[in-house]
Amino acid sequence: MVALMALAGLICGRYTRALADSYDEGPARLPGGFPAVELVTAAVAALVAWRLGLPYVPFALIGTALAVVDWRTSLLPDAITLPAYPIMALALAPTGELPRALAGGAALTAVYAVLWFVRPEAMGLGDVKLAGLIGMAAGALGWQAWVVAAFCGQLLGALYGVAILVTRRGNRHTQFPFGPFMLLGAFTTLCLGW
Repeated sequence: MVALMALAGLICGRYTRALADSYDEGPARLPGGFPAVELVTAAVAALVAWRLGLPYVPFALIGTALAVVDWRTSLLPDAITLPAYPIMALALAPTGELPRALAGGAALTAVYAVLWFVRPEAMGLGDVKLAGLIGMAAGALGWQAWVVAAFCGQLLGALYGVAILVTRRGNRHTQFPFGPFMLLGAFTTLCLGW
């Protein structure tokens, strides 16, 4: 099953690259010859399938696509994020944890909505919508996983911000896409089994 999910990730990674290219109006930041996106998508899909099972693979594939698009374009498109909600709900329904997943999604969306309302210049509305997907995936595993996933994304984003300051590649007003850090925190949490 893991090998099959890795193959699916490899195929989806090809579409992820094309999807990111369609949103990126500038020069491509990822070289066309090296299959980095494909390999990362395959690795994430295989790891999530191995650690959590098939119901979480859609989150892995959608999350990887959103991370790549956001990193390249600073955009989390509604065309990907919004259809992901029913896909996630259908995938998680057989686990019996759908009510907890929906509660987790609503709760993390509310937390990020407050953060966005307080400082809209520091976070995009796309991050708020993404938070709901992360909350669903983590909430299905339990509230401890939910708390750790929410915290890890914030921590990784803050560490990247500090690295920008320390290396003098920007200042405290420098903006960067936050979605990849939210997703990396979520994937780390889910795969480590919190």
